[in-house]
Amino acid sequence: MTSSSVTSIHSRDNTFVKDLRRLAQDTTAYRKQGRVWLEGDHLCRAALARGLRASVAVFSESFWPQAQVQYAGAATKFIVLADALFADVSGLESPASMGFVLDLPAPASLQPNAPTVVLDRVQDAGNVGSILRSASAFGFRQVAAIKGSAALWSPKVLRAGMGAHFALDLIEGLALDDLVALQVPLLVTSSHAGDFLHRAALPWPCAWVMGHEGQGVSPALEDRASLRIRIAQPGGEESLNVAAAAAICLHASGAGR
Repeated sequence: MTSSSVTSIHSRDNTFVKDLRRLAQDTTAYRKQGRVWLEGDHLCRAALARGLRASVAVFSESFWPQAQVQYAGAATKFIVLADALFADVSGLESPASMGFVLDLPAPASLQPNAPTVVLDRVQDAGNVGSILRSASAFGFRQVAAIKGSAALWSPKVLRAGMGAHFALDLIEGLALDDLVALQVPLLVTSSHAGDFLHRAALPWPCAWVMGHEGQGVSPALEDRASLRIRIAQPGGEESLNVAAAAAICLHASGAGR
């Protein structure tokens, strides 16, 4: 890297710092700015492993001497922030010492025959990120989020996804009628009705619908389902966390194909 590609910033009123603070702390700022903030070594390395390059790499002043060697080719521009300023920008209780600003990928089109996970108003960012990890692990390359679901590229979902975003086609803000384009069987989860998962003949490819944490899958989607599936719970719990249910269902489909 050349000295001209490295900028040091110490003012919290700097325009770049203000925009970065919004990206790090505002759930939907990425939609306005057209870029996302990856904070921490793990997320940044996951992006690099998928062949992505940051538009801006940001480092704390104390980490910069090591970063020059470790991340020399990771970005087109490098920003060094005073440690206190990096901590002020960060959305984490224990701020990392580095992060990448990436251009937001172009919106994907809904692929009719792709193995798909449909998020029906799943609102908890941790649940959504966990479901994305399971989708990537078990061969579901498309995730379609109905309006009312957590913002897929928000900082909390990115952290919970642990790099799964970069292996998936993500479509968000969909209406129920948009799912008409899917030509694969729709499978919905239920806590009380339908075939038990361990006995069911699961189609492949398919689209699993994961519903709202409290309300479950909407009646409109249930009406369109090819199969209703429930998970046997011999311990007697009323229901499973949606991310746990997703992991079990997606594994049953993906591992058995």
